Amino acid sequence: KPVRKAGIPRWAVFALASLVWLVAIPVVHGVVPWAISLLGPWYGWADGSPAVWNLIGLVPVAAGAVVLFWLMVVGFAHFAEVPERVELDWSPILLLTRGPYAFSRHPMYVAELALWLGWVVLYGSAVVFVGFLLLCLVVGVLAPREERALEAKFGDTYREYKSRVPRWLGLPGRGS
Repeated sequence: KPVRKAGIPRWAVFALASLVWLVAIPVVHGVVPWAISLLGPWYGWADGSPAVWNLIGLVPVAAGAVVLFWLMVVGFAHFAEVPERVELDWSPILLLTRGPYAFSRHPMYVAELALWLGWVVLYGSAVVFVGFLLLCLVVGVLAPREERALEAKFGDTYREYKSRVPRWLGLPGRGS
Protein backbone atom coordinates (compact mmCIF):
# COMPACT_ATOMS: atom_id res chain seq x y z
CA LYS A 1 0.00 0.00 0.00
CA PRO A 2 1.23 3.51 -0.73
CA VAL A 3 2.06 5.60 2.34
CA ARG A 4 -0.43 8.41 2.79
CA LYS A 5 0.96 11.85 3.69
CA ALA A 6 -0.17 13.45 6.94
CA GLY A 7 -2.58 16.35 7.02
CA ILE A 8 -5.67 17.24 5.04
CA PRO A 9 -5.84 17.95 1.31
CA ARG A 10 -5.71 21.51 0.00
CA TRP A 11 -9.35 21.37 -1.17
CA ALA A 12 -10.42 20.62 2.42
CA VAL A 13 -8.36 23.59 3.63
CA PHE A 14 -10.20 25.76 1.12
CA ALA A 15 -13.56 24.43 2.35
CA LEU A 16 -12.62 25.02 6.01
CA ALA A 17 -11.26 28.49 5.25
CA SER A 18 -14.47 29.38 3.40
CA LEU A 19 -16.54 28.18 6.36
CA VAL A 20 -14.42 30.23 8.78
CA TRP A 21 -14.48 33.42 6.68
CA LEU A 22 -18.12 33.26 5.62
CA VAL A 23 -19.76 31.81 8.75
CA ALA A 24 -17.58 31.68 11.87
CA ILE A 25 -16.06 35.17 11.70
CA PRO A 26 -19.39 36.95 11.01
CA VAL A 27 -21.06 35.00 13.84
CA VAL A 28 -18.28 35.59 16.40
CA HIS A 29 -17.76 39.26 15.56
CA GLY A 30 -21.30 40.23 14.53
CA VAL A 31 -23.95 37.99 16.05
CA VAL A 32 -22.19 37.39 19.41
CA PRO A 33 -21.75 41.11 20.23
CA TRP A 34 -25.41 41.74 19.37
CA ALA A 35 -26.54 38.75 21.47
CA ILE A 36 -24.52 39.74 24.53
CA SER A 37 -25.70 43.34 24.17
CA LEU A 38 -29.18 42.02 24.97
CA LEU A 39 -27.93 41.19 28.50
CA GLY A 40 -27.84 44.85 29.49
CA PRO A 41 -29.24 48.26 28.61
CA TRP A 42 -28.42 50.05 25.36
CA TYR A 43 -27.30 53.52 26.43
CA GLY A 44 -28.24 56.32 24.07
CA TRP A 45 -31.14 54.46 22.52
CA ALA A 46 -34.70 55.77 22.81
CA ASP A 47 -37.84 54.26 21.31
CA GLY A 48 -35.78 51.67 19.42
CA SER A 49 -33.55 54.25 17.74
CA PRO A 50 -29.90 55.07 18.41
CA ALA A 51 -28.68 58.51 19.38
CA VAL A 52 -26.42 60.25 16.88
CA TRP A 53 -23.34 59.39 18.97
CA ASN A 54 -24.27 55.69 18.82
CA LEU A 55 -24.15 55.88 15.01
CA ILE A 56 -20.47 56.83 15.21
CA GLY A 57 -19.93 53.15 16.06
CA LEU A 58 -20.75 52.30 12.44
CA VAL A 59 -17.41 53.82 11.35
CA PRO A 60 -15.17 51.23 13.08
CA VAL A 61 -17.70 48.48 12.22
CA ALA A 62 -17.46 49.37 8.53
CA ALA A 63 -13.66 49.72 8.67
CA GLY A 64 -13.29 46.36 10.41
CA ALA A 65 -15.60 44.64 7.92
CA VAL A 66 -13.72 46.12 4.95
CA VAL A 67 -10.36 45.00 6.34
CA LEU A 68 -11.68 41.49 7.05
CA PHE A 69 -13.02 41.27 3.48
CA TRP A 70 -9.64 42.50 2.16
CA LEU A 71 -7.87 39.86 4.27
CA MET A 72 -10.13 37.14 2.90
CA VAL A 73 -9.42 38.23 -0.69
CA VAL A 74 -5.65 38.36 -0.05
CA GLY A 75 -5.73 34.96 1.64
CA PHE A 76 -7.65 33.28 -1.16
CA ALA A 77 -5.40 34.98 -3.74
CA HIS A 78 -2.43 33.13 -2.20
CA PHE A 79 -4.25 29.82 -2.05
CA ALA A 80 -2.13 28.28 -4.83
CA GLU A 81 0.88 28.57 -2.49
CA VAL A 82 -0.76 26.31 0.11
CA PRO A 83 0.88 22.86 0.10
CA GLU A 84 -1.02 19.87 -1.29
CA ARG A 85 -1.53 18.58 2.26
CA VAL A 86 -1.74 20.71 5.40
CA GLU A 87 -1.40 19.74 9.05
CA LEU A 88 -4.39 20.76 11.13
CA ASP A 89 -2.50 22.66 13.79
CA TRP A 90 -1.79 26.29 14.53
CA SER A 91 1.58 26.44 12.77
CA PRO A 92 1.87 29.08 10.05
CA ILE A 93 1.67 27.90 6.44
CA LEU A 94 2.46 31.12 4.54
CA LEU A 95 4.01 34.46 5.34
CA LEU A 96 1.72 37.11 3.89
CA THR A 97 3.23 40.60 3.71
CA ARG A 98 1.04 42.42 1.17
CA GLY A 99 -2.36 44.02 1.35
CA PRO A 100 -3.37 44.76 4.94
CA TYR A 101 -0.23 42.94 6.14
CA ALA A 102 1.80 45.88 4.79
CA PHE A 103 0.26 48.11 7.50
CA SER A 104 -0.02 45.70 10.43
CA ARG A 105 1.51 42.37 11.38
CA HIS A 106 -1.90 41.48 12.83
CA PRO A 107 -4.53 43.15 10.63
CA MET A 108 -7.14 40.52 11.45
CA TYR A 109 -6.90 41.30 15.16
CA VAL A 110 -7.02 45.04 14.45
CA ALA A 111 -10.15 44.55 12.30
CA GLU A 112 -11.85 42.33 14.89
CA LEU A 113 -11.11 44.81 17.67
CA ALA A 114 -12.46 47.64 15.48
CA LEU A 115 -15.68 45.68 14.98
CA TRP A 116 -16.13 45.08 18.70
CA LEU A 117 -15.34 48.71 19.58
CA GLY A 118 -17.86 49.81 16.97
CA TRP A 119 -20.51 47.52 18.44
CA VAL A 120 -19.77 48.92 21.93
CA VAL A 121 -20.52 52.44 20.70
CA LEU A 122 -23.43 51.51 18.43
CA TYR A 123 -25.24 49.52 21.12
CA GLY A 124 -24.05 51.75 23.97
CA SER A 125 -23.47 48.49 25.80
CA ALA A 126 -21.33 47.98 28.89
CA VAL A 127 -21.64 44.20 28.41
CA VAL A 128 -20.18 44.39 24.89
CA PHE A 129 -17.44 46.65 26.29
CA VAL A 130 -16.48 43.84 28.69
CA GLY A 131 -16.36 41.48 25.70
CA PHE A 132 -14.15 43.99 23.87
CA LEU A 133 -11.77 44.15 26.86
CA LEU A 134 -11.62 40.35 27.03
CA LEU A 135 -10.84 40.20 23.31
CA CYS A 136 -8.05 42.78 23.88
CA LEU A 137 -6.54 40.47 26.51
CA VAL A 138 -6.76 37.42 24.25
CA VAL A 139 -5.21 39.30 21.34
CA GLY A 140 -2.45 40.62 23.62
CA VAL A 141 -1.51 37.03 24.47
CA LEU A 142 -1.92 35.51 21.01
CA ALA A 143 -0.08 38.12 18.92
CA PRO A 144 3.38 37.58 20.50
CA ARG A 145 2.92 33.79 20.32
CA GLU A 146 2.09 34.00 16.63
CA GLU A 147 5.10 36.20 16.03
CA ARG A 148 7.41 33.68 17.72
CA ALA A 149 5.98 30.89 15.53
CA LEU A 150 6.41 32.98 12.37
CA GLU A 151 9.98 33.87 13.33
CA ALA A 152 10.77 30.20 14.03
CA LYS A 153 9.41 29.13 10.63
CA PHE A 154 10.46 32.02 8.37
CA GLY A 155 13.60 33.28 10.18
CA ASP A 156 15.31 36.31 8.67
CA THR A 157 12.49 36.91 6.20
CA TYR A 158 10.07 37.40 9.07
CA ARG A 159 12.56 39.45 11.12
CA GLU A 160 13.00 41.84 8.17
CA TYR A 161 9.21 42.10 7.76
CA LYS A 162 8.88 42.67 11.52
CA SER A 163 11.42 45.51 11.35
CA ARG A 164 9.35 47.26 8.63
CA VAL A 165 5.77 46.71 9.72
CA PRO A 166 4.30 47.71 13.10
CA ARG A 167 2.62 45.09 15.25
CA TRP A 168 -0.72 46.87 15.31
CA LEU A 169 -1.11 49.70 12.83
CA GLY A 170 0.95 52.24 10.95
CA LEU A 171 2.86 52.97 7.80
CA PRO A 172 5.59 50.52 6.82
CA GLY A 173 9.14 51.60 7.61
CA ARG A 174 12.24 51.22 5.48
CA GLY A 175 13.50 48.08 7.21
CA SER A 176 17.07 47.26 8.06
